[in-house]
Amino acid sequence: MTLKPFPGFESLETHHCVTGSMLHIYRYHDIPISEEMLLGLGSGVGFMYWHQKGIDPFIGGRANVERPGGEGLEKTVSHRLGVVPGSFYTASASKAEKTLLEMLENQQPVMLQVDMGYLPYFDFGGEEYHFGYHVIVVAGYDPGTRQVLIADRDLGLHPVSWEDLSKARGSTYKPFPPKNHWYTFDFSAYHPPTPEDVLLSVQEAAEGMLEPPISNFGIKGIRKAAGRILKWAEVLDDDALRRTCFNTFVFIDAMGGTGGGIFRYMYGRYLKEAAEITGKAQLAEVGDEFKEIGDRWQAVAGIFRRASEQNEPASLLPETTEPLMEIADMEQTAWERLRKVC
Repeated sequence: MTLKPFPGFESLETHHCVTGSMLHIYRYHDIPISEEMLLGLGSGVGFMYWHQKGIDPFIGGRANVERPGGEGLEKTVSHRLGVVPGSFYTASASKAEKTLLEMLENQQPVMLQVDMGYLPYFDFGGEEYHFGYHVIVVAGYDPGTRQVLIADRDLGLHPVSWEDLSKARGSTYKPFPPKNHWYTFDFSAYHPPTPEDVLLSVQEAAEGMLEPPISNFGIKGIRKAAGRILKWAEVLDDDALRRTCFNTFVFIDAMGGTGGGIFRYMYGRYLKEAAEITGKAQLAEVGDEFKEIGDRWQAVAGIFRRASEQNEPASLLPETTEPLMEIADMEQTAWERLRKVC
């Protein structure tokens, strides 16, 4: 047996690891949907600033991430499309291996959460790097060589040994250890998105941005980040600061799987689809605003990238304050318009 994708599997170039992996699975089952629809209908866009002791500061644009008390984009969008999702974890490496083998032997692509630091096709410039909330699809398996084919965000498929895949699934690196997490989907009752669910998804995202549960999230989180960034140099040495600045650039830029502009470009396109489904032209108008907001985020990302290349990275951090405060004002206006429309 040779290593090749399962019959009918098509490799796609995608934007975000979660929605891109879902797109691979949905398309394999002949579901005609866009990656933007998966992101937006799953109420998947927001903002978070997080700095836990012992961990580099983190800025992210996702919302509705699976956690205790939170359903997660993967389940939310599936429920709104009549799809029955399954989300499973195990502390047992042998159980994780046995279950995956059973699914692969049935020649079904499987969506997994992994630590990208253990995937050999990523190049981290010789540095050790770990991020455990990366999601991929295993799209082929050869028991003779014990290799799998992985579909990621790029167009090609990547051969990976079973041993490396097991390490990536069982990684214990914080803050997002994968815990041998895998997903299943039952598409037997699928239906196209309804206007009601589209409007509900936009309303939920707007509420999360305008009335977040804590000040690290939403519009408040953007403003909080604008102030806290100036204090990074007080708690990080120059090497850690350069690393943090580069990571911040990555998590805003398309390189990090946001589609560019910290997911705002993708969300703007979703709003245009939402306008067609609901008949509310205002959604498309706000979609254009998110294109501009995404451009502003990209400009901030550029500052962080330049800072990551400086001998004294702290010298450029004050340049982020005013743009971030302007972005917060622009986002508040856009999200308030969306809440009113919905």
